[in-house]
Amino acid sequence: MSSPADLSPTIIDSLYYEALELADEARCAFDLSGRLEETSENPDLARIALSCEALRATTRMMHSIAWLLNQRAYFAGELSEFQLRRYGRLPPAQEDGDPDQISLLPDDLQEIIGRTSRFYARVERLDHAWRDRYAMKPLAIQRLRERLGAAVMSL
Repeated sequence: MSSPADLSPTIIDSLYYEALELADEARCAFDLSGRLEETSENPDLARIALSCEALRATTRMMHSIAWLLNQRAYFAGELSEFQLRRYGRLPPAQEDGDPDQISLLPDDLQEIIGRTSRFYARVERLDHAWRDRYAMKPLAIQRLRERLGAAVMSL
């Protein structure tokens, strides 16, 4: 398996502008102002689903944007590598919404929810790949010593 490509300012800027556009699309899409009554059999349940999913999508996008802003600050020299590794973590992904609730929403909202989820997953993969590069991995000799120690202890 090949190693992941390093992050570059170009990749980060491209993702940042994509995140801004998607966040704006989500904001506009979730501003329904009465459309739920026309598209759902149960408007009250649909409003609850809308509130939950709007919060999930918005949170995903804001976490992504914050992570990208930290990366941009690092490339601009405003954050050290230590600061970025310590404070620039991407929060863990949220649980996906209830499919039954999401099905109460119009198709365009379901599509936006899916897009924000996929975008967050992309950023999450980049964050994990970047962090794995700096993870403390024991040397082969240390791993061998640990295995020998475990084998001796089990005798």
